Amino acid sequence: MKGHRIFMIRRQAHHVRRMLGLILVTASPLPLMAQTTNDPVPALPYDATASEEPILPDDQFEARLPQVENTDPAAPLPSIDSWIDQQMPQQADAPTQLPPATEPAQEVELAQPLAPLDSVTVPANAASDDDPNAKQPDIRYATSIDGFGKTGLEDAFKDASTLIDGDGKAETAAMVQARAQEDEKLAVRLLYSEGYYDATALASLDQTGDGTLKAVVSVTPGKRYTLGDIVITAGSTVPPGLVRDSLPLKTGDYIVATTIEGAEANVALKLPENGYAFAKVGERDILLDPATITGDYTLPVDTGPRGTFRKITTSGDKQAFGADHMEVIRRYKPGQLYDSRKVDDLRKALVATGLFASVGVDPVRTGEAGPDGTEYVDLHVEQEAGPPRTLAGEAGYGTGQGFRAEGTWTHRNLFPPEGALIASVVAGTQEQGVSGTFRRSNAGKRDRTFQAGALLNHQKYDAYEAFTAGLNITWARQSTPIFQKRWTYSYGAEILLSNEQTTINAATGENSRLTYFIGALPVQVGYDRSNDLLNPTRGFRANLRVSPEASLQGNVSPYVRSTFDLSGYFPVSDSLVIAARTRLGTINGVARDDVAPSRRIYAGGGGSVRGFGFQELGPKDVNADPIGGRSVNEFAVEGRYRFGNYGVVAFVDAGQVYESQVPEFSDMRYGVGLGGRFYTNFGPFRADIAMPINRQPGESKFAVYIGIGQAF
Repeated sequence: MKGHRIFMIRRQAHHVRRMLGLILVTASPLPLMAQTTNDPVPALPYDATASEEPILPDDQFEARLPQVENTDPAAPLPSIDSWIDQQMPQQADAPTQLPPATEPAQEVELAQPLAPLDSVTVPANAASDDDPNAKQPDIRYATSIDGFGKTGLEDAFKDASTLIDGDGKAETAAMVQARAQEDEKLAVRLLYSEGYYDATALASLDQTGDGTLKAVVSVTPGKRYTLGDIVITAGSTVPPGLVRDSLPLKTGDYIVATTIEGAEANVALKLPENGYAFAKVGERDILLDPATITGDYTLPVDTGPRGTFRKITTSGDKQAFGADHMEVIRRYKPGQLYDSRKVDDLRKALVATGLFASVGVDPVRTGEAGPDGTEYVDLHVEQEAGPPRTLAGEAGYGTGQGFRAEGTWTHRNLFPPEGALIASVVAGTQEQGVSGTFRRSNAGKRDRTFQAGALLNHQKYDAYEAFTAGLNITWARQSTPIFQKRWTYSYGAEILLSNEQTTINAATGENSRLTYFIGALPVQVGYDRSNDLLNPTRGFRANLRVSPEASLQGNVSPYVRSTFDLSGYFPVSDSLVIAARTRLGTINGVARDDVAPSRRIYAGGGGSVRGFGFQELGPKDVNADPIGGRSVNEFAVEGRYRFGNYGVVAFVDAGQVYESQVPEFSDMRYGVGLGGRFYTNFGPFRADIAMPINRQPGESKFAVYIGIGQAF
């Protein structure tokens, strides 16, 4: 075997060295009495053989010996405690326990063990009788880094350095030394991560002439290792070479930790996308050869069986709905090759319902044979239903439209699965209303929504006043915050009964109240290539709405209302976006006065041409009140500059409403303004102020618009 192994084997060798050191330290010498020596026995300080007078005569000594009652020499001796009890004189009034002897306080203090030296600290200000609570001055130090050279790691080292993070100040010199030692280890780790496995680093402390400490970190990168042989140990796959093709490493590449980890993560990603649901990537082994500056790479991979989808199972103490509805939501078909991307899609779709507090989707082995030599894989959904009821609200203000607030109560799963009941209330200075809606999400098909509702509404604007009752039914496929769809659509039917006050003679300003019975079959198609629903910064959107309608007011008057919207978003930089939009609208097949005022075309306001009041543009009567038209064109350009969570917007809007069926692109009106944005996690809060150019009598001097989301 050549060289030395890194990762696991390197750590094992280090561990062995530590264990050997521990054995050497803990091995104790033999006891002194067991040692042998040839040295002569040292002489005693007195003559042991000299005759001396005994301290106690023999007869007195034997008389004081304890008497043994049992004369049997083999009998055990009595305990020393019982012997002492026999020898002590017993007194009837004597206490059974002697009081503890009292010692002088000084002797007790001296008898206490001394504190260890490392626990005793003497403040620097104690010897000089300074205030012991006074804070000692910080140690000042400078940091010098040398040796990274062309490795490109010096900036990364400085970002993570504890010496540099300390800003050249520390409480003690020992703290500076500890930081230097940590930086020494940091330098080696960084160099190892880029393939410099022979790298060394040395940290030292020097003292300059003015007494300032200088911490020096000297680095020697050594040579950079590259990959040698690349060996993958794995079973056969379909297609052959799937594992190797998923590992984007080649001989000669530098051994960079992030590159190797990313390549292995790609294997763990690609195998489940190609049928191997239970694939596991083992622990790599790299054998370094200092002679060739290369490392042979070995990666074990357990592919597991190749699988196909079968069924969905679910469990949970509190369930929102069962596996049968999850089968409706899934995008794959049973018998198709397992693909982890479709599993992730199912998980996101379940989250998008808003009915779960937690939900997880995991593959389960069945051991049952599937088609083409595969094994069936079931998906198990572990779910916990969340609170089904929500309260929501929105509020805004617009010149000409006044204040408007809407509150909504929703029970998202009153009629399982995903059958919601929605109640809304609108309160404003110029609009009031209530509505109720039943909505079934994923109705028989993924992403399809069925909705039926009823409403009562009152609107009073300069253009008209309307009391309206309506019924509607719609099938739709719309974007959500989780799934922003490229194609969207809606179609349905609508019936309205509306009593409206309108101008019947523009020259005289004569008003009349009429009742309209309106039927409509609206259809809408959208195409969205923008990158965000509420705050797009690139891409474009297009939307076409066509609504064949008929109005009953004396005679039946059929007509078609059509609107086309197009908007684009162009990033100039990370902080500056140019946004532009246009809108074209028309009503064909009927005279303007035969259309209910609430169904005519208007322009002006926060979602239209800013600088003008709500519905303020277009034909007017003798009182300068708008009466609506049959066509419109609108254009807008915004410059959106963002800094952190705040932003400013400068914009120019243009547009006009015409009595003709086709926009004339003449007599255009313009508005300019500035706006502020506060960006939140659910969209930007918007406040715009604009003024009209070449203001006409009766028009607003300026207009203010407040709401959630960008203007377009």
